[in-house]
Amino acid sequence: MGKGSDLSGAGAPSAGEQRDASLKIAIVDESPIRAAILADGLREAGLTHVELIPETHNLLARIYALDPDVIVIDLESPSRDTLEQMFQMSRVVKRPVAMFVDQSDAASIQAAVDAGVSAYIVDGLKKERITNILDLCISRFNAFSRLQTELDRAKDALEERKVIDRAKGMLMKVKGLSEEQAYALLRKTAMNENKKIVEIAQSLLTAAELFK
Repeated sequence: MGKGSDLSGAGAPSAGEQRDASLKIAIVDESPIRAAILADGLREAGLTHVELIPETHNLLARIYALDPDVIVIDLESPSRDTLEQMFQMSRVVKRPVAMFVDQSDAASIQAAVDAGVSAYIVDGLKKERITNILDLCISRFNAFSRLQTELDRAKDALEERKVIDRAKGMLMKVKGLSEEQAYALLRKTAMNENKKIVEIAQSLLTAAELFK
């Protein structure tokens, strides 16, 4: 989707701070009455960019076309297939998702968590609660996104370390260098070529594979 997934500037407002009125919110609900309740609650709170999606058919394409900041889904006694469709959508779009259901069970709640649904509300559709739930949804989404970003960076750093260690080991074996000398050679080459050390290390390993 076109926008970044970090909505940190649109999180739960502190005392005296106004909610970001520019948020674009998509409401997915096949019931016009329930959708109107949600939309009224949001508009009364100053959130005027509200788009209604009255059916779940071809939902993912509709969500991509709207490119909302937040997705609110209201389902009355959803079937397993409908829930799974919603969960799959949540995994893909990388947006805060608040899901209201009339009834649920432990398995569905766990599936919602696994799918990245930011707020899963059972029997909780009340107009006066919608904005507070929306704030919570965005706050949870941002916290999870930051955690995921940190995890991804840690994984990338670990993979880079493995590549560099393999390249050092090869230089130590082929050129008879110590570990410090091998790393110094990689670093010097990276500086001379204006590249990252991991890029030089990967090029070295790739070349070695070609000569096997």
